[in-house]
Amino acid sequence: MRIVPIHPEHASRLQQPSIDRTRASSPVLPASPTNGAAVLLDRLGRPFTDLRISVTDRCNFRCPYCMPRTVYGPEHRFLPYDDILTFEELTRLAGVFASLGMRKLRITGGEPLMRKDLPRLISMLKDVAQRGGDPLDMALTTNGALLARHAAELKAAGLRRITVSLDALDDDLFRAMSDSQTSVTVVLEGIEAAQRVGLASVKVNMVVRRGCNEDQILPMAEYFSGQGVELRFIEYMDVGTSNGWRMHEVMSAPEMLTVLKRRFDLSSLAREPGDTAMRFIDRASGATFGIIASITSPFCGDCARLRLSSDGRLRTCLFAPDGHDLRALLRQGESDETLASFIARLWTARSDRYSEVRTSPHSHATDPAPGPRPEMSYIGG
Repeated sequence: MRIVPIHPEHASRLQQPSIDRTRASSPVLPASPTNGAAVLLDRLGRPFTDLRISVTDRCNFRCPYCMPRTVYGPEHRFLPYDDILTFEELTRLAGVFASLGMRKLRITGGEPLMRKDLPRLISMLKDVAQRGGDPLDMALTTNGALLARHAAELKAAGLRRITVSLDALDDDLFRAMSDSQTSVTVVLEGIEAAQRVGLASVKVNMVVRRGCNEDQILPMAEYFSGQGVELRFIEYMDVGTSNGWRMHEVMSAPEMLTVLKRRFDLSSLAREPGDTAMRFIDRASGATFGIIASITSPFCGDCARLRLSSDGRLRTCLFAPDGHDLRALLRQGESDETLASFIARLWTARSDRYSEVRTSPHSHATDPAPGPRPEMSYIGG
């Protein structure tokens, strides 16, 4: 195992929990008395800090790039209820991940607000603390269709941040892209409700698909620049195998930036390690925008994320074909220490960098992640 020293003044925020020193196989090391807490590093030197938890594989939209109706129709079999991790299991796992250095936790789906009584889970998770005792930075990603009715109780339960997926302001185009009867007005009302109840951060994600919704870039940017909401544009991704992804449908980050500069006087903002987005600020209005260039400018180099599916399979990469079964360990009665050792070994053995390898001019791999890729709706974004 590799560890990196932490400056003593930050050690209290990252203090490692005590462990049984007799378990030589465990890669979790105690804090150094002089250098602060140990940080879990993978084989490429990337620290573990972020976890994304999918709480359901169900969704009330059928976006063609994520859950095309031809695949996820009436005959599709979603996960049985008993296969999905309970709130108690999720909370216990969150505590284990926090003991290993997790600072950020994002709740995803499917559509997470379709999980019954989700605010109760948020309330349970808010009591999970980082190593030094600080609360986790907890966020949720949603399509916004159910947000207006749940925003207040999510905030009251302890949610701090929310990201809403919205691909168009034009109502007909929005309905087509979501393959739903939901009006864009419903989603906008959800965003307004999230702001009204006082969530600390509200962001909007727009997937840009060439030949489909690129004409919505400026209308979306102009609308949200006056709403106190950070709009982020996402290159159309090749997640899963059901969406028929083609490279010619990807509108690149430079192309999106060119469109934005027709209207905004943009300046680059510093990118924090582990962030997925390149961020820009409009000098005139102070509005901020992000561009997530996972296809043309991948950010594997400092990826600090693990992903847990709703049935308890842990993946070290969004494109990893296989997951590791934490549900079985939970339901077999394994201890928190055993769970922590298992997860830590996975991270320290991790070398995933699918998107970098795929785009490298020196790569001869036709598919750096062979095997069936998990669908976005199963593992979350």
